Amino acid sequence: MDVINELILQTVASPWLYLVLFAVTIIDGFFPPVPSETVLVAAAAVAVSAGDLWMLVPLGLIAAFGAAIGDNIAFAIGRKVGTTRFAWMRRPRIRAAFAHAEKALDQRSAALILGARYIPVGRVAVNMSAGALGFPWRRYLPLSIFAGISWSALSILIGLFAGSWIKDQPLISAGIGIGIALVLGIVVDRLTAARRRRAAELQMAG
Repeated sequence: MDVINELILQTVASPWLYLVLFAVTIIDGFFPPVPSETVLVAAAAVAVSAGDLWMLVPLGLIAAFGAAIGDNIAFAIGRKVGTTRFAWMRRPRIRAAFAHAEKALDQRSAALILGARYIPVGRVAVNMSAGALGFPWRRYLPLSIFAGISWSALSILIGLFAGSWIKDQPLISAGIGIGIALVLGIVVDRLTAARRRRAAELQMAG
């Protein structure tokens, strides 16, 4: 953690910063120990303190793009591995957990996927489960992109308004992110459900 932050402090004015940020946001999508939130918030805080506000735009875009790629890699891993390949996956409690995840993805997929983006371990579990349980990729892709954009935008805002002190408080940014993401997810789910109801009503009327 300290090494990464020190690297950011030393290379904030260098193109290497963007490469480091892009790499950690991708890897963090399927390997949660990599602290992408800390890197992004710290980079934004350093940019603001240095007066380089223009850097926030490429930082945000690169982080959002990398996050979406990492989440889709986790989804692909889940799709490849499945839910029954290993013996531990066939244990009653594990099978029940997969069943619960499948139901949750069917009923409130947007809230689950968007909310999980702000939880390092949670996003890996949810995204891999989505792939393993056969969640349609055409539905998952736009949700993962939106999740990456909202997560990146929030992290940039935290760096912008909270300053460099927040870089050592990742739980605060995660807590704020979870709340905002869940609200966004609920709105998306309700809009989607309303559209499906209207489509069903039109189909029955026709």
